[in-house]
Formats: sequence, structure tokens, C-alpha cells
Amino acid sequence: MGSMAITVRGRNIEITPALKDHVAKRIGKITKYFDSANMGEITAILTVNKGRHIVEVTVPINGILLRGEEATTDMYASIDLVIDKLERQIEKYKTKLSRNLKNGTFKAEPVPAAALAGDDEDSNIIVKTKRFAVKPMAVDEAVMQMNLINHDFFVFTNAETEEVNVVYRRKDGQYGLIEPEF
Repeated sequence: MGSMAITVRGRNIEITPALKDHVAKRIGKITKYFDSANMGEITAILTVNKGRHIVEVTVPINGILLRGEEATTDMYASIDLVIDKLERQIEKYKTKLSRNLKNGTFKAEPVPAAALAGDDEDSNIIVKTKRFAVKPMAVDEAVMQMNLINHDFFVFTNAETEEVNVVYRRKDGQYGLIEPEF
């Protein structure tokens, strides 16, 4: 794990060496699936808010983001749960991810996936702006990526039409596709 870049940040909590070591040790459970040369910097954000101990982990692998978030009343339990969640997602999407990621990304037995809880926002004021590369992909790959990050929508460039599209999860559990019409 020496060459693996892990950033551990805290909000309303001091990141002790023991906490940082626990995060690094547990992240090793998911990084074992991938070749470290294909991994970007892993970020773990530990937050304490109203007695809730929230852990959010982001793992960039060859242009795909694995992301998970968990909250309990104990920081160590939250860390363990978020890593378990990421492992389950990797197992669930293993076949699709190994197909979409370039050869050599996975070690021995391949793996894919992640989860992210959405931000709670009660007003129409924009409190955060995100910028990201919109890479060309097939609609089914966009749906998979949306599920990997556990969002309700995903913006991408449709590889067939070369236009920006949005896939989204409908209330009935099915998926929708938004295509621009000029």
C-alpha cells in the first residue's frame, strides 16, 4: 500500500493517526481488486454532524468513479460499513466493469462499483458547482456509471449521437433518457 495515494480529511473531527491508519487498512480491501497504476488519489472525508459519523470514500479508477457513503453513531463502524458497501458494489458490477475498463486495470479477479448519497437541499439556491469531463459512452454504460455512484441521474456524451444526454432513475425504478432537441 506504500504507493497508494490516500487523502483523509475531517470535518468537525480531528483525524488521529489511528483513524487514518484504520481508513488506509480498510481501503486496502477494495484496492486489492485493481492495479494501483490505474487508480487515482483515493479520498476519504470523515464528518461529524449532529451525532452522526459520516464517511464518504471516492476511488477513481481509469475514468470510473467508485463512491460510497455511510453514517452511524460510531466513526469506525461508518468506515467499515462504507468499505463493505463498496465491496458489494464491486462484486455486483464486476462483469460490466471489467468489460468497460481497459485490460490490466483489474488484478487477478476483476471488480467494479460504488455508491453515493445525494446532498439534502431544501432551497433553490445553488450551493455547489461541479465540473467534470463528459466522456463519450453508450447509454447502458451511462446507466451503469450512474448506479456506481448511486446518483439519480448522470450526464454524458452519447457515443452514437455525439450529443450531451442525461440518464435518470424514474420513480417506478426504471430508467429515462433525456436527449436535447434544438
